[in-house]
Amino acid sequence: MDWRLAGLLAAVLLLVGLRILRDGNRETGFASESIEEWNLGKLVLASFLTLFAELALIRWIATEVRIFAYVKNLALLLCFLGFGLGCALARSRVRWWSAATALLGLLLVVRLPWYGDRVLEGLSRSLGAAQDIEIWATGTARHWPSFLAAALITGLLLVLITCVFVPLGQTVSRQVELASRPLHGYSWNLAASLAGILAFFAVSWFDLPPSVWLGAIFVGLAFLQAKKRDRIALASLVVPAVLLLHDVSTPFHFSLWTPYQQLEVEQTNFSDGEFGRALVKVNHTGYQFVVNLSPDFLARHPGLLKEAADENPYNLPFRFAPPQARVLIVGSGTGNDVAAAVRNGSRSVDAVEIDPAILELGKRHPEHPYSAPQVSAHLTDARAFLKRAKPGYDLVLFGLLDSHTQLSDYSNMRIDNFVYTEESFREVKALLAPQGVVFVKFQVDHPWLGRRLMEMLTDVFGKRPVVFTAESSYTAGATCFAISPSGQVADRLNTDPRLQQFVAGHPPAFMNLPSIAVTTDDWPYLYQQGRWIPGVFFSVSALVAILAFGLYWQIPEARQRVPSLFFFSMGAGFLLLETQVISRLALYFGTTWQVNGIVIGAILTALLIANLVIEQQPRAGSRRWILGGLLGGLALAYSIPFSRIPGSAAFVGWVAAGVFAIPVFFAGLLFASEFQNVESPSAALGANMLGAVLGGLLENTSLVIGLRGLLLVAVVLYSLAALGLRLRPRQRAVVVGVPARSDA
Repeated sequence: MDWRLAGLLAAVLLLVGLRILRDGNRETGFASESIEEWNLGKLVLASFLTLFAELALIRWIATEVRIFAYVKNLALLLCFLGFGLGCALARSRVRWWSAATALLGLLLVVRLPWYGDRVLEGLSRSLGAAQDIEIWATGTARHWPSFLAAALITGLLLVLITCVFVPLGQTVSRQVELASRPLHGYSWNLAASLAGILAFFAVSWFDLPPSVWLGAIFVGLAFLQAKKRDRIALASLVVPAVLLLHDVSTPFHFSLWTPYQQLEVEQTNFSDGEFGRALVKVNHTGYQFVVNLSPDFLARHPGLLKEAADENPYNLPFRFAPPQARVLIVGSGTGNDVAAAVRNGSRSVDAVEIDPAILELGKRHPEHPYSAPQVSAHLTDARAFLKRAKPGYDLVLFGLLDSHTQLSDYSNMRIDNFVYTEESFREVKALLAPQGVVFVKFQVDHPWLGRRLMEMLTDVFGKRPVVFTAESSYTAGATCFAISPSGQVADRLNTDPRLQQFVAGHPPAFMNLPSIAVTTDDWPYLYQQGRWIPGVFFSVSALVAILAFGLYWQIPEARQRVPSLFFFSMGAGFLLLETQVISRLALYFGTTWQVNGIVIGAILTALLIANLVIEQQPRAGSRRWILGGLLGGLALAYSIPFSRIPGSAAFVGWVAAGVFAIPVFFAGLLFASEFQNVESPSAALGANMLGAVLGGLLENTSLVIGLRGLLLVAVVLYSLAALGLRLRPRQRAVVVGVPARSDA
């Protein structure tokens, strides 16, 4: 049975039913309700659901539609945009009908059984991704008809995601406005938002599929309805959602949702039932094979491996290393490199893998490498492990560690950005034994990317690495880089004529290319050719800007006045500051889902504390000292050379967290103290909404000026906010709601 088709039919029937229900409620609006009563339960549920839905949609859409994974924090901006619009439309009819149909429509567009996989996969290519950024399956030229079609489809997706969050913003705003003390209501908003983050932590921890996350959103929306029939109508949408999201699994073809990505495993066996190999896909793209290279297996299948066994990419690194090596494998994955280390007589192996589901797949590897007594598995970020590992490795092997399909959901970091920087390779060099070797395997699709890796190793070691390609008929091929601070690599080539002949006979295409910018901890963009903003980002940014301005003009008061410079600048500055904090702390604690969630939770906690300070101590809201603390905190974060602070990576990370907490806290104080006096809450939130979108788009400038330079951009934005304060006199007014993720 085609479950997607069944979901489509169920969705159409339910949409018709909702349409009839909507017509029956036309005079008062779908799920109309009185806004005369304060309802703490409704505020808590709406705030909780906002953060939960935000995390769920960000993760799901980036997996299903690759343009959302590659183009920065696109889905995050849309969630904020919709919620901010809802806050500004707090006194309008709550748009539950629009949210319900938008979420179900989003599932239909993405999961349509007859075209979704083919059309949506190519959006990034059609919108202009080309040779200046490493994106799988991209072309080299723009085809204008395809570009316009892709822009229309992407624009539809942007609108659908935005509409989901409008009624949540309306509900939170109404309840905060009705609270006896508005800042008290805002505090409950922040606390419930933290609970939403923790709930999604649990979802990720237990590897639950998107049918659970997105189904829970429909249930949450149902509980927010005042009328029983409305609750039943919204809850019934769980049925088509689950059907559309269901993927049929068998013992030989199944999918897993990990904290980072979706994995699909396709296993093939020989006619006698013996394991052949398994293809692991990440986010619908081929990622790695699970293979058996044991001598007994290859002897039983003599035609399987076309190349010599010791010239296979998994065995080659150990021909350069000293015998009985102490080995560190960075990105050990499903265990092929670990199995090679065991086969080649390594005395100890530290295997580092970030994804728990991939590690579990590795424990089912046919050679069972993770069960070997000399193997220690470490579930952590590679760079974080490098910072705390003990020196003395004879071989440090980078095992096809790449993230061509996965970026952080909250910043412009791919999960391996900080692994391939000059500073990272210097840390690796310090971990080597006197005759130690660094061996890097990488899938190089663009010559400039291979040139970058070669130049980084050359800069760190003071000499060129040995570079060659190694293809395979049975396993994954790779471009290989071998280097040692001693003469170990050269000695192995001199004493092994076959190895020397193999290396000389497989040169890569990029050896004579001109120099290229290398990646550093401040500019860690391995997959981008140079210090410029790729064309596909301009295309998508234009679509977001058009959508933001179009929604902004839906706010009645926004059409009658110039947007507030203060609230506009605060929105831009805070979203920029938030992504900066996440990117920087990932360097010290790892680019893991736990770190991302903890940092976001800590930011919300800082805003909650700032809110409580203003509520308890109204005089604490002095503009002068708050502005001084905010700008001073930004200056401190910019001026401190964190890389030169002695101590462990964790210690430096906590120092950085403390420093960045200063501007976040003072930004929260400034926002809370001024928002309670705003003359027109809806106009202020409209300006704040546009500013937040601008801040997210300005985060792209780090591709040109680096991560540290973003702090200077934030200083400019907050200085504009200070100018806006001078132009805006203090006035007393009732406070309306403010989004939990807003530009404090």
